[in-house]
Amino acid sequence: MFLEGMQPTIIVLMGVAGAGKTTIGRRLAQELGWHFCDGDEFHSQANIDKIRSGHPLDDEDRRPWLARIRESIVNWIRDDRRVVLASSLLKAKYRAAVLNGVRDRVTMVYLDADPPVLRSRLLNRPGHFMGEALLESQLAILEVPSEALHVDASLPPDAIVQRIRTDLKL
Repeated sequence: MFLEGMQPTIIVLMGVAGAGKTTIGRRLAQELGWHFCDGDEFHSQANIDKIRSGHPLDDEDRRPWLARIRESIVNWIRDDRRVVLASSLLKAKYRAAVLNGVRDRVTMVYLDADPPVLRSRLLNRPGHFMGEALLESQLAILEVPSEALHVDASLPPDAIVQRIRTDLKL
């Protein structure tokens, strides 16, 4: 998760839709003076269209998306950029693909919330291509990470950011 005494270069906020990855990521990056990046920016238009139409992505759909995220992480590390990345990375094999060879420079934070909280947030999130209809498919493939800081995503955003900063000593 995080090596004592070392500052992370990249913080990845992960979890299912509605966990607050983007909201928390923006606030955390702003407080730290780091760059924020939303993992949704790496999706192809075909993936966005598929999600918008209510169909979950499969592993083959995600393969190029994961490669683009990994390439960006490698570039950020090479350029010594500090970045907070919001990205679902629901399966262990997705995290392994993205973090291969750079694990020691990345800290994972898992935003965990109960399904009713997630559902409520998704129903009240206008304009996003990922709707409440796909929540069950995300929960079905979620492999809760053992290598991440776990944070209760039902807390208020400021409390979540403070918890992350305190636990990671940022």
